[in-house]
Amino acid sequence: MQTHLTEQFLNTPEGQEADAILRACVHCGFCTATCPTYQLLGDELDGPRGRIYQLKQVFEGVPAGRSTQLHLDRCLSCRACETTCPSGVRYGRLADLGREVIERQVARPWRQRILRYALRKVLPRPRLFGPLLRLGQLARPLLPTALRARVPPAQPVRPRPQRPHPRTLLALEGCVQSAATPATNDAAARVLDRLGIRLLSPAGQGCCGAVSHHLSASDEALDYMRANIDAWWPAIEDGAEAIVISASGCATVVKDYGHLLRHDPAYADKAARVSLLARDLAEVLAAEDLSGLSGLGAGRRIAFHAPCTLQHGQRIVGVVERILSDAGFELSPVSDAHLCCGSAGTYSILQPELAQRLRADKLSKLAAGAPELIATANVGCQLHLQAGGTLPVRHWIELLDEASGAAS
Repeated sequence: MQTHLTEQFLNTPEGQEADAILRACVHCGFCTATCPTYQLLGDELDGPRGRIYQLKQVFEGVPAGRSTQLHLDRCLSCRACETTCPSGVRYGRLADLGREVIERQVARPWRQRILRYALRKVLPRPRLFGPLLRLGQLARPLLPTALRARVPPAQPVRPRPQRPHPRTLLALEGCVQSAATPATNDAAARVLDRLGIRLLSPAGQGCCGAVSHHLSASDEALDYMRANIDAWWPAIEDGAEAIVISASGCATVVKDYGHLLRHDPAYADKAARVSLLARDLAEVLAAEDLSGLSGLGAGRRIAFHAPCTLQHGQRIVGVVERILSDAGFELSPVSDAHLCCGSAGTYSILQPELAQRLRADKLSKLAAGAPELIATANVGCQLHLQAGGTLPVRHWIELLDEASGAAS
């Protein structure tokens, strides 16, 4: 499409990037067919094409208002539209750029400002979020039903293997995941240990930066990214093969470090190297010889929920399903598997009504094949689905860990 961005934006790297993305869009409308919020609301302004038009106006100098901000807030950033787009429009990046501009132009109601600030300051900090979560878990039996469902039960933590191996991978422990679902990386460490790989967790790492990034606090997000690079760099120089990330949402962001820090002279080269080394756990396992797992999951019927960050963000499609099937698990069919469950980072907190409608539909589709449990690949999806249904929801690596552990 034709664009006429103001000099204010065209003279900045962010404006030039937005202009290139906008020019790639031909407004064909294919994206609306796979947009969860458009399907729910039926409003063109709540679909990718409508949001792109609103963002184009903002970058061309039309002042944004609360209405524009609301339509962008309702976007899940699931990036299903990117998978569908025949022109390769990087809508997710455009939305991030536009949100920052709108955030500067439009003052939010004070309740929203407080909530968004609290999410940025609590969720990425395990030393703060962890104790608050444990307090909620202790009080869980006394909480109202709706609130109780949002507090995940405590997971048992087992020691990780300490055996030395010739091969070493680095782990991103994450923020919410390290406190709410520590069994995920524990299970990953045991599975990798059985494959002759040591999983190392360097001190000093923390949140991948996703929470701040998607809440339009880009400087804060970049600080988290730099801290992780600093924590991983000595091990990278010592020959660590890769950075393995078990939360697909975090993996999507870490793989983008090189792009997000490309203008930072002190970190650009390191960030690019980190992005090249970043691997989703599914990619790591798929490259290994898993013949020893064959048949170990026989007799267990499960439904796999593919997070948007796995299938649309990283474009990893069918890999986890193949790993589980090869291990003997029977995967029940899931219709409309491309649609978001409504978790989307902080979306389930900031847009609860839409998130709950999306979750109800997703749980219905997942349960249709009568599985014994739901497996997924991202902590946000795991907690969100778990809070709204009766079927257990677990990270897929836990299933492999149990199956291979029982056989060893």
